Amino acid sequence: MSRLRSLAEALIGRLPARLQPMARWRFIKFGVVGASGTVINLAVLYAAQEFLLTGITDFHSRLNYSIALAISCATISNFYWNQRLTWRDRKHAAHYSTLFLFFKYVMAAGLAIVIQSLLTKWLALYLHYIVANLVAIVLSSVCNFVVNDRMTFRRRRVKIKTPEAPATSAAPPADHDKP
Repeated sequence: MSRLRSLAEALIGRLPARLQPMARWRFIKFGVVGASGTVINLAVLYAAQEFLLTGITDFHSRLNYSIALAISCATISNFYWNQRLTWRDRKHAAHYSTLFLFFKYVMAAGLAIVIQSLLTKWLALYLHYIVANLVAIVLSSVCNFVVNDRMTFRRRRVKIKTPEAPATSAAPPADHDKP
């Protein structure tokens, strides 16, 4: 375990200083949420493929529907927990509804979802579909983190109110001291 931690610290040390704290804590939280999403994804994929959608006889058609259902369930769970844990320090404007933020999350994660789906289907030609899905999840996770960190849960710039300057008139000040 010590070697793994040393390796991780060495890799993090190579990142620009600005990204190092994010890589240490936020990405770890993202990884924990992603791990729970992976469990949900695999459980739903297995349940759909082996039990729920057995009426679809073509393996690849059934796999398409199973993947879609698994990704949908995992995405909903991941959004909830990422909002509550990973990016909870990034508050959003009151006019953003949860539905709007979820839409942004899905759009931002869309690329990762496409990558995961395509990789799973491609790798399923060579590997068991569960193993193929696991490999695809790992490869798409980094993309998913970066896109969500930069788009969905990005930092909002705080507008600092400056004291207003006193109003000046266009006419020069009157000289009242002159007789």
